[in-house]
Amino acid sequence: MSGAPTKKEALYELVEIPEPFGPVQLVVDEQKVKAFAFAVDDYSDWYLGSRSPFGGAIGHPLVFANDLLFLFYENYDGNTARGLHTHEQLTFCAPVRVGERVTISGAYVERFERRGQGYVVLEAVARGEDGRDLVRHRGVEIMRAHAGSVVGRRRVTVPAGRRVTCDVDSSLAPAEAACSGLAPRTPIAPLIKHVSQEQMYVFSWGGRGYRNVHTDPERAAASGLERTLVQAQQQVSFVTEAMTRFFGPGWLTSGELDMRFIAPAFAGDRLTVRGAVVGEKESRGGPGLELEVWVEREAGSTTGLGWATGALSHPGATE
Repeated sequence: MSGAPTKKEALYELVEIPEPFGPVQLVVDEQKVKAFAFAVDDYSDWYLGSRSPFGGAIGHPLVFANDLLFLFYENYDGNTARGLHTHEQLTFCAPVRVGERVTISGAYVERFERRGQGYVVLEAVARGEDGRDLVRHRGVEIMRAHAGSVVGRRRVTVPAGRRVTCDVDSSLAPAEAACSGLAPRTPIAPLIKHVSQEQMYVFSWGGRGYRNVHTDPERAAASGLERTLVQAQQQVSFVTEAMTRFFGPGWLTSGELDMRFIAPAFAGDRLTVRGAVVGEKESRGGPGLELEVWVEREAGSTTGLGWATGALSHPGATE
């Protein structure tokens, strides 16, 4: 009698390049939308009401956050994964309708070693039932890391000549929405989140039976951590909410986000998403703005930082 194929242990040495995953099909039903709303504490009427700027209810722009990131679970045993997310790039192309069937596919496209750690690069895309791209993802992860020996140590690289200063012009009032004419270093309105273990459990698929440093305090302690870690992708969801508020509907069709993760956030932390205007920049949706964005712990450390670009107009939205 034959059973399901045996999945591989999540070891860097077993990664193949290229290594395709999927396609995986899922339906963005009300249960998925509501569970995600709880996990990221974002109860926007766009997702839970009957109307959005695109007509009808839509899903959060990152409702596929872990469907994209954890796509490698199709070939690997997710309960053997000990990875740490270091870099996330997202391109938002179109909103997803609640009730829509979505196909997710991707591949490991690169592996490399740096400072004794093995890194893997996963590219994936979520497509609507009509074939349109919804979200494109490129993520870099340290594979099979002992979390306690890695978190808090800077293990990311940034483009040559670029860095996020996390500085704002405090003489300028925070901008609530994107518009032309904003001065460089204008701060955006901050977004504050209190992250509970229950939210982390839902976000990181604890309900699906996955035990990891995000969902299980015992696993976190065994990895040398004081508490469970807030998943980097959960923090990206907070940044995405802040960008959706700032850019409006255009973020879902033109938004681009490039984040690096440099320090840990833990269960119970109070996190604040901040941003500062860099300047005007052409986006995929036309004239736009570029921002520096970052996430701060109340304790004072910056956990993630990067850049976001979105259109000033609202392409694709309906009146």
